[in-house]
Amino acid sequence: MAEHHNFIDGLIIGASYLVALPIGISTTLAIIFHEIPQEFSHFGIFIHSGLSKKKALFFNVLSALAAIVGTLLFLFVDNRTGDFASFMLPVTAGGFLYIAGSDLIPELHHETKILTSLGQLISIILGVGVIALLIFI
Repeated sequence: MAEHHNFIDGLIIGASYLVALPIGISTTLAIIFHEIPQEFSHFGIFIHSGLSKKKALFFNVLSALAAIVGTLLFLFVDNRTGDFASFMLPVTAGGFLYIAGSDLIPELHHETKILTSLGQLISIILGVGVIALLIFI
């Protein structure tokens, strides 16, 4: 599943650079900052599942390469079809909003500890702040 996610990240990166260089840079930075903790968690899952550190690292790198494949494929397809980026960006943004609204936000309602809820709220506020900063880069 992770490789599909990384592949889609690559599509978004390719599309964002075709729209404008600042959008491409901010999108790439946002995805990198998102991927770092995600790849650490994948590595931990691989290790917990019984893989050696070497194999876990191999599968993590292989999964991350899917983003490069996605970027190159998008640039190739857009070069052939023209202006596919104007379609891809809103569709993927909508997909991410759907995931947040349907899967992630409802999970916040299950927490009953005030400190954990406060930490989640602070994380959301920081996330929105980072997005706002990336807009102005």
